[in-house]
Amino acid sequence: MEKVKVLVVDDESRMRKLVKDFLVKKDFIVIEAGDGMEALDIFYANKDISLIILDVMMPRMDGWQVCREIRNFSDIPIIMLTAKGDERSELNGFEIGVDEYISKPFSPKILVARVEALLRRTNSLNQDQVLDIGGIEINKAAHIVTIGEQNIELSYKEFELLVYFVENAGIALSREKILNNVWNYDYFGDARTIDTHVKKLRSKLGEKGTYIKTIWGMGYKFEVE
Repeated sequence: MEKVKVLVVDDESRMRKLVKDFLVKKDFIVIEAGDGMEALDIFYANKDISLIILDVMMPRMDGWQVCREIRNFSDIPIIMLTAKGDERSELNGFEIGVDEYISKPFSPKILVARVEALLRRTNSLNQDQVLDIGGIEINKAAHIVTIGEQNIELSYKEFELLVYFVENAGIALSREKILNNVWNYDYFGDARTIDTHVKKLRSKLGEKGTYIKTIWGMGYKFEVE
């Protein structure tokens, strides 16, 4: 099994080292960032990051801003660290897409346990999970799609959309259902964003793009011919 890569973002080097040491003991690969801007640079440069541990209070760009930016492109699991233990901060975190919320000071062992539980929920610890349908092979853990010998370059949302289609092959999916499951229930954008992503996805899949059928007035269905 390949090691899972985690990005730890905190402006305190001692905190980063503490978290890193415990994660490394559990066989994780850890990348560090000292502020929000550096975190985004690393995130965009590394497509194989499986989870982000993100501090709130940081220079240049705080954790809330980083989370909002990442949520525009990815549903990657995010654990938010904060010194604030009030309910208002916690609710703010969940509203912008934080998956777990841990207040400082915390037990590193508990943090690692939360990391493992969250990765299990999102299937990121199952490195052998590969979907193969109609000549399309999807490695969910590595975020790799191949058709024959060719790697298909997909954005995060295109990848998540394809996985959702494949895992629900043969089922008619409304735009609302797709939004709820791929863009999350709290997405307030226009459902037409789905049509745009489907169009791009079909194009990138080439002749396999015909597997994505349009159900007029409702949504889509993935069906291998």
